[in-house]
Amino acid sequence: MFADTWHLFQKYTKITMRMPLWTLFTLIQPLLWLIIFTQLFKNFVQAPADGSASYIDFFVPGVLVMTALFGSSWSGVSLLREITAGSVDKMLASPVSRTAIVLSRVLHSAAQVVIQTLIIMLVAWLFGAQLNLGPVNLLLAMISIFLLGVALAALSNGFAIILQREEPLVMIGNLMTLPLMFLSTAMVPKPFMPDWIETISLVNPITYAVESVRAVLIGTPDYNAYGFGALIILVFAGVSLAWAVNAFSGLRD
Repeated sequence: MFADTWHLFQKYTKITMRMPLWTLFTLIQPLLWLIIFTQLFKNFVQAPADGSASYIDFFVPGVLVMTALFGSSWSGVSLLREITAGSVDKMLASPVSRTAIVLSRVLHSAAQVVIQTLIIMLVAWLFGAQLNLGPVNLLLAMISIFLLGVALAALSNGFAIILQREEPLVMIGNLMTLPLMFLSTAMVPKPFMPDWIETISLVNPITYAVESVRAVLIGTPDYNAYGFGALIILVFAGVSLAWAVNAFSGLRD
């Protein structure tokens, strides 16, 4: 399984490298949010409740998680197109590990998201964001982003396998992006939220992803807060991946 996953991962990486503009295209929306929102609210919100120096410092972790959302929640579309084209049927007829077919796609999507978030961080730094970019803090932040990418890509691929149609998959992809962002602490601290949104944010995995990244990149690192958030995302990723693999097993049958 591991060898098959590695070979398929390399295959999808080569495909991505042949179309680098598509990877850059998915960065447009997070970049627009980073540039427009931070400039729009920089004078309106001078001191976020979490103690960060400016709104851009507070918002950068949210944009990084947003990048993972936009980059991973559409992963299932390419799988659906491969199913429609018959490529998946050919793989199923080969001795390749069935788990590797799903796992390689999910890991490729998550790895791609990590590269995209590094680009976003560079842009944020150029715009004046004060980030803790030490090797340890950066590594921990990328682990959270990677796990979130795995979770969202697994969900997207699982829905692609079950639905077998692009239209409802696109609708679910939309539901996995903006609503999850607005109902989390990505853009607004909890003390500024209406009570009902704050309650929803407590069961929203995006909140824990944002808080874990924020705990190590912004202000004084809080490794306890990071550990709790990262643990939630790890469980979320494990459950989502297991569900996607099980859904693919049903397709095989």
